[in-house]
Amino acid sequence: MSLRIETTDVLIIGAGPAGSVAAAFLRQQGRSVMILERQQFPRFSIGESLLPQSMEYIEAAGLLRDVVEAGFQYKNGATFARGDQTTWFDFRDKFSPGWGTTYQVQRATFDDVLARGAERMGAELRFQHEVLAVEPGERPRVTVRSPEGEEYVVEAAFLLDASGFARLLPRLLDLERPSNFPVRGALFTHVRDNTPAGSFDRNKIVITTHPEHVDVWYWTIPFSNGCCSQGVVAEPSFMEKYTGTDLERLQAMVAEAPNLRRLLVNAEWDVMPVRQIVGYSANVSSLVGPGYALLGNAGEFLDPVFSSGVTIAFKSAQLAADCLERQFAGETVDWEQDFSEPLRMGVRTFRRFVESWYAGGFQNIIYHQDQQPEVKRMICAILAGYAWDRNNPYVADDNGRRLRVLEELCSA
Repeated sequence: MSLRIETTDVLIIGAGPAGSVAAAFLRQQGRSVMILERQQFPRFSIGESLLPQSMEYIEAAGLLRDVVEAGFQYKNGATFARGDQTTWFDFRDKFSPGWGTTYQVQRATFDDVLARGAERMGAELRFQHEVLAVEPGERPRVTVRSPEGEEYVVEAAFLLDASGFARLLPRLLDLERPSNFPVRGALFTHVRDNTPAGSFDRNKIVITTHPEHVDVWYWTIPFSNGCCSQGVVAEPSFMEKYTGTDLERLQAMVAEAPNLRRLLVNAEWDVMPVRQIVGYSANVSSLVGPGYALLGNAGEFLDPVFSSGVTIAFKSAQLAADCLERQFAGETVDWEQDFSEPLRMGVRTFRRFVESWYAGGFQNIIYHQDQQPEVKRMICAILAGYAWDRNNPYVADDNGRRLRVLEELCSA
């Protein structure tokens, strides 16, 4: 018995940020779009602190009002703390033009807002539809199972994999390649922080370096409902030294950071079960293939330290939509040159700073007591997500020489 076949211009796997924003862009072009999402929204996801660069893509996709009206926590920068040292970056005072503010979001709500916005714009959104098989090609075909157990086929002119950490096409098509980052893990939860008004700046994410271990750090992300996302990132060998329940282990690690001990002294830790992910960094042999492209985390994920994941996801959605607009107009598109390389240029910028952070060099820059205003504005622009602005000398620093010189100056 043959399976029922449905057709669409563009089929998107995954209704997370990359998939929803790509769908919104494509609907603006008049394309028919179907989004298949394995889960039912809202659902939990990590990656809760956005970067201002993200707002440009949200606005261009026609989803800005949806996000603004959701009432998320306003964010204008980042605070860094190590021992008794504290420094901060205001994203409104940066080298690159563009948005200087954004939001800190509960991803269950945020992702649902974007997905419903794409649906409002005319995308067909199907929750709890699981992709079973993919046949790439000139008109890729995908076999799907509905919530009722019925199997059917979707044929499209093009396929976008926005499946996030599920990394559907890389797994099905053997595209996965090992990341060159060391294996790290994150232990995290949500807490009701109960901090007195004015005790810390809720408009900024707090990134804390462990006082003794340069490669261990914590995130504290305030939300608008009085809660925070609290997590720690370290190599598994560090985390294995702590015993007890996951909550007890997380609390013990957090207690080693003096600023977090003070900040969370009255915190309630029963808001959400503690979660753990290990070995999240990922890479692929190629971001494109016959009739398909990989968006966001489905293609490559670096590290959560600078909250770059959603920004990279949005950038990939914008680049893919631009390529598809030209392709549907009859142009020949070089996806490697027009999609993969521009996307990876910004990813390489983030990668240089992530590697420098864990080696300690970038931390010396961050915590340096005599920061030069113009250099700080250039660094601030990258922390704000503007990793594709080649006018910034630290973005155009392809071989990393300028960053290494700055590290040396700040370490002297």
